[in-house]
Amino acid sequence: MEFETLAIQHAPIGIALTERRIIRACNPAFAAIFGAAGGGGATEVFADMDLMRLYPSAEDYHRIGAEGLARMRADPLYLDERVMRRLDGALFWCRVRGRSLSAPDPFDRAVWTFADMSAERPVLDLSPRERVVAMRTCQGQTAKEIARDLGLSHRTVEQHRARLFRKAGAANKAEFVAFFMGMASGPARARGPDPADRPGG
Repeated sequence: MEFETLAIQHAPIGIALTERRIIRACNPAFAAIFGAAGGGGATEVFADMDLMRLYPSAEDYHRIGAEGLARMRADPLYLDERVMRRLDGALFWCRVRGRSLSAPDPFDRAVWTFADMSAERPVLDLSPRERVVAMRTCQGQTAKEIARDLGLSHRTVEQHRARLFRKAGAANKAEFVAFFMGMASGPARARGPDPADRPGG
């Protein structure tokens, strides 16, 4: 077995080659992460699979695709952290890195790596919009910045964030970020309120 093939087959991280967001090849770690029956040896299950099947919803697939395409047109290297779906329907957090192999059209051919973050980050029962607001909140954006970027009213973002705090059992933004980033093992413990960290932040 050639060195490159050996390295890919035994890499401790999921790797996939895609064309127009269709999986053309993947390694055993990718198959194991996304839950193919038989674990790491079931790479053939993913041959010619549309990546949409591994997203929580069609909305997530199209939104992340649009954002990723815009970013990769400026820089062929890509990185994000997002919720993805295993074949059995279970949702989990995943760290995704990608490199386009086609400058004119970044999605024409690209190679991606996938790292399962489920051991360090919990998955809440969130709508696609709540997931976006949660991610941007953890990236340090204020409610006003999120509203501007998503084309929403400030009040709508505040309502999303208030629901997110309740679902995480968080009293403020700092507690929510700690929970969301996996630094808390369960619902955040209530503490003295910090006005700067309330949904208006």
